[in-house]
Amino acid sequence: MAKWGEGDPRWIVEERADATNVNNWHWTERDVSAWSSDRLRQLLLSIRVEGPEGVCLMTEVSKLDGEASINNRKGKLFFFYEWQLKASWLGTSVGGVKYRGTVEVSNLSDENDEDDLDINVSLCKDQPNTPLLDLMKRTGVKEVRRVLTKYVQDLKSEFSQGMILPTADGKDPSVPAKAKRNLVKTRTQITPSQKSLSSPTQTSTGVLIPTCGFNLQESFRTSAEELYETFINQEFVQVFTRLPAAVDSRKGGKFWHLDGSVHGEFTELVPHQRIHMKWRFRTWPSEHFAAVSLELEDHGDETELRMECRGVPAGQEGSTEEGWKRFYFNAIKQAFGY
Repeated sequence: MAKWGEGDPRWIVEERADATNVNNWHWTERDVSAWSSDRLRQLLLSIRVEGPEGVCLMTEVSKLDGEASINNRKGKLFFFYEWQLKASWLGTSVGGVKYRGTVEVSNLSDENDEDDLDINVSLCKDQPNTPLLDLMKRTGVKEVRRVLTKYVQDLKSEFSQGMILPTADGKDPSVPAKAKRNLVKTRTQITPSQKSLSSPTQTSTGVLIPTCGFNLQESFRTSAEELYETFINQEFVQVFTRLPAAVDSRKGGKFWHLDGSVHGEFTELVPHQRIHMKWRFRTWPSEHFAAVSLELEDHGDETELRMECRGVPAGQEGSTEEGWKRFYFNAIKQAFGY
């Protein structure tokens, strides 16, 4: 765990002029809006409901306005949050017909209980009536309420630790042993030959971070058409990752892979030839995405895939490259025999 006020752009601390807060007497505040935004998106995009009418899942969070903060007064914690959100859902009927709709919540705040949330589900204006709307109102609303409650629980559990400020002797709180073990486990060793630093990228928190990139090339024993569909078809993605996924396969459409560990947005789709996307792993700095391009070249009995990835946070290119090989390329070959 980083020392108080160091190494984590989420923390904003209001201190006295001498930078002390003896025995936690004075009011301090931490802005956790960026963390909250990421967590809300992750939870909402994990929603999937199924019934006799078909299947519905969240594909995009188009609006997330609000803020969240934690205050410490005389050693007591106060959590403040207020959000308005709008998400899109995609439903597929038992007959294979797709429908699109939205979910809106206008009053997620510390002043309202779980049962007081106003959750409005509707179809997009150009969509005909469908039983899938009833499924979303019946089951989808419960799931939205559940994940928003989970957000509040995670907010309190994530930030309750380490909230007590340094005492009069100037010592920082010690890091729990469990947290120390977790830090060691997640370190990635990168050799000098792996590093390819590019210009620093500015995150949503206003912090410049150094980034890097890598290139990969792989051959698949299938057509470019089938390989293209494998990457943009939700059912195929769930098959080769063996985990829940959501994929809106159109330009500007959002995707969510590996049970929320990865998400992003398609920026360009050229059928059977090219896939460009913004892509991020959930532990990266808030709202920071890498630019990934997949170029497909059909050679008849096999397809050559050339991948370029730019904007990976420095120090994580090794694990990111290995993740693409293991959880995408090798997994596709094992699942489909390509």
